[in-house]
Amino acid sequence: MNKQVETILQAALLDRQEVQIHRRNLSAHDLIKSAVNKMQLQLQEKQGRIELQLNAGNDQLYADEVHFTNLISNLLDNAMKYSRDAPVIQLTTQNSANQLRISIADNGIGMNKETLGRIFEKFYRAHTGNLHNVKGFGLGLSYVKTMVDAHQGTIRAESMPGKGSVFTLSFPTST
Repeated sequence: MNKQVETILQAALLDRQEVQIHRRNLSAHDLIKSAVNKMQLQLQEKQGRIELQLNAGNDQLYADEVHFTNLISNLLDNAMKYSRDAPVIQLTTQNSANQLRISIADNGIGMNKETLGRIFEKFYRAHTGNLHNVKGFGLGLSYVKTMVDAHQGTIRAESMPGKGSVFTLSFPTST
């Protein structure tokens, strides 16, 4: 319950644009590994796995450590929550020009076009059919989008029902 209250309070701060971002040069790969490590127990419980392919030669970002780690954790958590079977999550990084591209692909239930068009709206919850174990307020992806924007990044989602989803994030690298 504390986590849910904290999420609602963070959403209120986001509305008023009062969230404090403390950016510094960081290794995105280190932050990604930290987020993945925090998910290991949940993954084991669901007999799932995360396949990491940290291919980016330059993973340096000017980022807020807590918020960047949280946005990655949120996407990984969603990939696990919306999986009927053992989750298989592929997280890859690569560089393109002066950008770090992060891709998170899952084997989850996927989304239709209507849902896909609304996932970043605050309080929007996708209908999950018979999947009743998914809890939340519809704030997670709104938070992710806000934090991606705060880091001068972009996020794109692709999905098909029954085929899983892919979230692609792009951030300017720092040198």
